[in-house]
Formats: sequence, C-alpha cells, structure tokens
Amino acid sequence: MGTIYEIYGFDAHQMTYALMDAANVEQMLPAGGRVALKPNLVVAAPPEQGATTHGGVLSGAIEYLRDHGVTRIEIIEGSWVGARTGDACRTAGYEAVCKKYNVPFYDLKTDHASPVDTPFGPISICDRARTADFLINLPVLKGHCQTVMTCALKNCKGCLPDREKRRFHAAGLIKPIAALACALRPQLTIVDSICGDLDFEEGGNPVPTGRMYLGTDMVQLDAYGCQLMGLELSDVPYIQWAERWGAGSTRVKEEDIVRLNHPEQGADYPAPSGRVSRLTRGVQANQACSACYAALVRALNIVGGAGGAPIAIGQGWQDRPFEGLGIGRCCNCASQQVKGCPPRVQDIVQAL
Repeated sequence: MGTIYEIYGFDAHQMTYALMDAANVEQMLPAGGRVALKPNLVVAAPPEQGATTHGGVLSGAIEYLRDHGVTRIEIIEGSWVGARTGDACRTAGYEAVCKKYNVPFYDLKTDHASPVDTPFGPISICDRARTADFLINLPVLKGHCQTVMTCALKNCKGCLPDREKRRFHAAGLIKPIAALACALRPQLTIVDSICGDLDFEEGGNPVPTGRMYLGTDMVQLDAYGCQLMGLELSDVPYIQWAERWGAGSTRVKEEDIVRLNHPEQGADYPAPSGRVSRLTRGVQANQACSACYAALVRALNIVGGAGGAPIAIGQGWQDRPFEGLGIGRCCNCASQQVKGCPPRVQDIVQAL
C-alpha cells in the first residue's frame, strides 16, 4: 500500500514524465542498475485502439530515466499466445521510440525462463524480467473477456513463456495471476488509462478516459482501477487473492491519492456495459486461452450472439466429444470445428 499519483490529459509523454517527477522516482533508482520497461503489447494494434501502451509512456519514462543518470534501459515484452511480439512492437510505434533513444527491445518469447516458488507452486518467469535491477510495469487499464478487468497484476503475465501462459489458463487464471505477484514485483507501475477498451483486451472499442496513475503497490493500483471502471473487487477475484498472499493491499482511500492537475482535463468512465457476459452466455469454456476466447467473443459481437447454439472452447475439451461448434485446435472432437491456435475471427463468424 502506498501513495497513488494521478494525472489527467492525453499527452502520454508529458504525463509520464510528470508522474515520475512528482513521485521522486530518482530516489528509487539503483545506481548503475539495469532498468526494464514492460509495456502491454498483447496484440499488433496501435494504442489508439485501446489495447496497447502508448509509445509516449515509454518515451516519457526513458527521458526521465536518462535525465536522472540511468544509462542501461531496455524494453521487454511478450505478446499473447499466437501473436508475434515483433509485429506488435512495430504496430504500436515502439520501433521509432527504440531508434530515437537507442534503447533495445527484447522479445520475451525468445528469452530463457527460470522457475520461482510461489503460493501456487513454481512459476517459470523470463530471466530478463526476473533479474532486472529495476522493473517498471506499464499496463493499460482495460476490460478483459475472461477476467473482467486487466491492469497491473495481469500485465506481468507477459513476462512468462508461452507454455506457462497456457498453463495459467488451464489453471483458471485467477490463482496463478495472484501468485505471480508474489514472485515478480515491479518496483514501479505506471498505468496508461488514456484510452482503454473497457470490454475487450485486444481493443477495437476505445474509450477516451484521459488519465494515468503511478504507484508501487500493484494490488492497490488494480483495486483503484476497479473503482474507476465501476467494478467490485469480487468481480476481479485475483486482486483479493494477491492481497491474501501478501502481494499488496486493496485499500484505496482518498488521502492515498495525489492529483497533479484537475480531473476536468480528463474524461469520465462509463458504467460497465456487461456486453461480454451477455455475448458468452451459454458458452462452455474449459481452460480457454485468452487469444482463442477473445476471437470467439469478437465474432459473437459481430454476429450479435450465438442464439443458443452450443459452443465449446478451451484446452479442457481436447479429445472430448462435443455436439456443437468447437472453437480452436483443442476442440478436435466437436461435431463442427473452427480450427486454428488461435482461430481467425472471420472463420468463427462464418461458422456462427
């Protein structure tokens, strides 16, 4: 638990620098240490679509770090299963940032990973994230088709190899995400809530909210994100599990927040739409990975729902007969199957 610094507006570069300056981040930095910036590059989509961290967040952080004597800076990330991190890096404009500041980008999909003990058991974490002297988490506050909301805690899942990401989904996501917070603790988190898609983690329906906030307790920051999005903590169970396991505190009081400017410079958050829960009513999900499930939700959104047709999705359906539509490679024994890992949205739409 700690202080949350908050700023309103739409200039990601300026806002990031101002937040770090107000929080006196200079005093936290290890002399001569390697600083790793971990954004959200879940898919190849520009930040304006509400899925990925704005490039200005990276450039603002890099300039602040350089201005305060840090020379060893790198950007690290691994996109979700089935996506190419390099494509996402280019689409989000990060290549230009890396070139301008001469900062390397490392695709964590190619990194070695080592097991770390957690309350959930050993979790394999990519070494570049695990061994960074100072890790800065740069998530996007947005919706998620499986966990309702994603922000600081879930963004750390990008620091896992793909095989571990699949295992997280097989285990139901909630407890593994909470346990990861006990093993990988960024020293600083800066939340990009300039425009997030409040329903879909892969973006497409961005809502301009004009806000960023900074803190050191990921649990507290996620709890605050729930407040902003009009959600209860019980809607996002991994937050309270992380608190239970000692990763942080869900307490957010008004006196914990330091606002750097006036909220009128931002925008309001709309009430939760409940769109995803309506679209997926009746879907029989069993250990579904996010990329596959998101493709299904996007297709259902396009066609207006399944109309009561039986749909199965997830690793738990592998080699199991199913009378209905199976989504993805794992549903290999469904009477009708949309193949792919993940399948294409267009193919699911056609099948529906």
